[in-house]
Amino acid sequence: MPKFFDAIAGFAVTFGTMFKKPVTEEYPEKPGPVAPRYHGRHQLNRYPDGLEKCIGCELCAWACPADAIYVEGDNNTEEERYSPGERYGRVYQINYLRCIGCGLCIEACPTRALTMTNDYEMADDNRADLIYGKDKLLAPLEPGMVAPPHPMQPGSTDEDYYLGNIKPITDTQDEKDTEKVAGEVR
Repeated sequence: MPKFFDAIAGFAVTFGTMFKKPVTEEYPEKPGPVAPRYHGRHQLNRYPDGLEKCIGCELCAWACPADAIYVEGDNNTEEERYSPGERYGRVYQINYLRCIGCGLCIEACPTRALTMTNDYEMADDNRADLIYGKDKLLAPLEPGMVAPPHPMQPGSTDEDYYLGNIKPITDTQDEKDTEKVAGEVR
């Protein structure tokens, strides 16, 4: 007799859930909310004038326990300046087949060039497409930014960039300087 009541108790659970409204997630059409501090895809940041923050120091690659980051630094010249310092990251790759999302690379970056976004849709059916280069990792240019290579803002030093004293280009004089810089690059 006790086995009979066990079966009835099991069926009670089944009948109890059978008449509840199902919870359906409509993921591809309506993605759900993401936690604000979620660590997703990496992003290489820029200064307000458009220069890259990455100085090619390779500390992020050294800190990565999965060996997922490859950085190749190069020297800036006055004709081709990609970052305010002496060096810039000429090649920057993150292999998302290896990345474990630990965030140690973010902690190692001395210029806050590398951060993590909330983007979590990185699946692909091709392994080669999961190796992100600078073309996919660099933050997009915002209004007032000029695509590098271009000189630093007139009258500024490396220290001004490091301390965050660089402002986006908004004044008409700055716009003329931007057009001049863009003309020199072309």
